[in-house]
Amino acid sequence: MKQLIFVRHAKSDWGNEFLKDIDRPLNDRGYTDAYALSDWFLKNKQLPDQIVSSTATRALNTALIFARSFEFNMSCFALEKEIYESSVERLISIVREQNDAKQRLMLFGHNPAFTNVCNELSDSLFFDNVPTCGLVALNFEIKSWSELDKKKGTLDFYQFPKEFKNKD
Repeated sequence: MKQLIFVRHAKSDWGNEFLKDIDRPLNDRGYTDAYALSDWFLKNKQLPDQIVSSTATRALNTALIFARSFEFNMSCFALEKEIYESSVERLISIVREQNDAKQRLMLFGHNPAFTNVCNELSDSLFFDNVPTCGLVALNFEIKSWSELDKKKGTLDFYQFPKEFKNKD
């Protein structure tokens, strides 16, 4: 079995209108959410074997916060520029190219592709929107990532930042 965990980047900062979209950093809420979700994941779930992140600043910053929280082996951390402004088909292709020795893969990227790919891969669920810093994990009864196919994933869990609000 393989597990694929999608993490949409945390909330980004729109304060500098002159920045290119790919260079937008996280805002304060984005940092707070990334730390909260990475801490929750560390305490409640099995860590990924591989992290693959978009090269966009906001996705990479989110991925690095998770990796630090996990004390992750950075030799299993990769950047993939094609996750940025990707399509469902390209995201599936990226996953199919991953090392089969890795059972749990965590991808950091963007909407609309992440919401769309979760809906396309799942055998039963539908998300209107995976929010910023939202996590969606799907399990696949496959031995090789190359076998990944649409409508074959079973939801393991999802976790969104709103679950952590007002818990003081």
